[in-house]
Amino acid sequence: MSSKRFYIYGSLAILLFLGGVFSSFNQDNSDFIERVKIGLREVGNNLLLSNNDSTSLVLPVKEIKPNIYEVSFEKGLEIEPGFLVSEIKKSFKKSDLSKFYRVAVLECIIDDVVYSYEMKETNKKSIVPCLGRVLPKNCYKIQVKFTGSSPKLLRSSFYWFGFLVVLLLLLSEVYFRKKNNSGKLEENPSKIQIGNYWLHPDQSKLIFDSEEIMLSNKECEILSIFAAAQNEIIKREELSKKVWEDNGVFVGRSLDTYVSKLRKKLKQDSALKIINVHGVGYKLEVTKS
Repeated sequence: MSSKRFYIYGSLAILLFLGGVFSSFNQDNSDFIERVKIGLREVGNNLLLSNNDSTSLVLPVKEIKPNIYEVSFEKGLEIEPGFLVSEIKKSFKKSDLSKFYRVAVLECIIDDVVYSYEMKETNKKSIVPCLGRVLPKNCYKIQVKFTGSSPKLLRSSFYWFGFLVVLLLLLSEVYFRKKNNSGKLEENPSKIQIGNYWLHPDQSKLIFDSEEIMLSNKECEILSIFAAAQNEIIKREELSKKVWEDNGVFVGRSLDTYVSKLRKKLKQDSALKIINVHGVGYKLEVTKS
């Protein structure tokens, strides 16, 4: 990942985080309850006015349980279901409340549900029965249960989900960048110890004590492969492919010739031997002194 893309992802993560924080503030629970109470009081007032009652009271709206609210009245009234459905829908829209809720009309004394319906985001999914049947004048209370998330809560969830996705992308990129950089350092170190020798791949030379031993490019490549897999068998095909595949034509005895030259340049350390594994390849054997 380029630095430019990294900073773009980082900025996006910060913006989503701030959006989630501010959206969460907007979804403060006390604010939501107040908006529900105002909306239901307006519904109650309009129901009384439809009964030509402009003097009796809409009693305080109660929170019965989390997400369940109840409005009741000082005097009895009759309720036309179509009017009730319309008023609640209009009031909730103005108060920016959820479009997912259930409404139940209960008789005050026996607590029986005499009318109920369920609203969802679209009319096709909503269940609104018996709109034409008027409930006779009686003591009623209306309960509303919210069954879905409000728009603001959905927006908040979107922000937090987006923030987490971008954060995971950033973390994965950082991880793979470190891994790749680590791999590059291992593949191209400034120097590698081989017994009592130090190999400097970038300078194509060996150091033994203070003596410098120059290597050809091919010798350096082959020895670097041996050094990365000390005391391990390396197949001839693997060596040939790595050293000659993209660097010209490979002649059958070339590898043996370069290995022979490397043996001579490593002879000052008796703990080092390049062994020919018959029919397989070679092994740089390093014995502990």
